[in-house]
Amino acid sequence: MAKFDKFSVISKVAETRMVPVFYNKDVEVAKHVVKACYDGGVRAFEFTNRGDLAHEVFRELVVYAAAECPELALGVGSIVDAPTASLYMQLGACFVVGPLFNPDVAKVCNRRLVPYIPGCGSVTEVGFAQEAGCDICKIFPGDVLSPKMVKGMLAPLPWSKLMITGGVAPTEENLTEWFKAGAYCVGMGSKLFPKDKVAAQDWQYVVDKCREALGIIAKAK
Repeated sequence: MAKFDKFSVISKVAETRMVPVFYNKDVEVAKHVVKACYDGGVRAFEFTNRGDLAHEVFRELVVYAAAECPELALGVGSIVDAPTASLYMQLGACFVVGPLFNPDVAKVCNRRLVPYIPGCGSVTEVGFAQEAGCDICKIFPGDVLSPKMVKGMLAPLPWSKLMITGGVAPTEENLTEWFKAGAYCVGMGSKLFPKDKVAAQDWQYVVDKCREALGIIAKAK
């Protein structure tokens, strides 16, 4: 069962406007990354369902975060079907993110009042997702769709809360461009966790980069 309810999770996202996105098959590496992000000010973290037995890593992360990161809402990403969403919610996922919109996922998430953030690439997809109860929609892939699309989409749908994921970088130029276009929040992966920094176990780099990104976002939003 989720540690935080739907309203608490959305409030955490609204407070920071950034959701780190990460996967590693080594649970110890994943723990270090989660803790570094938490120490850097992050309060909502997406662990992606990318590898074999990823759910087992996630289960251990949930237990770890409960003890070491008490205010962190830990969610799952890369979810494309309802059974997988249900599995992760049973393990304690506080929110569910997908690369696409699947109404069956919306149903199982709504039943448990767990936020579902689906991937959308058009005004029509965002509209259908909102009809299904999705409070936040992920614009994916962001680097392909561009800030111009976000600005254009918000003209007819100004109430929309859009999370940009894909190609978002922790730089003042990139983040400012997205938020000026109207982004509600961003999901940030590889550019927040360079492979060489993870390999070197430079967790302080992650802490500092999260703090820096959150500071830029606070000014830009």
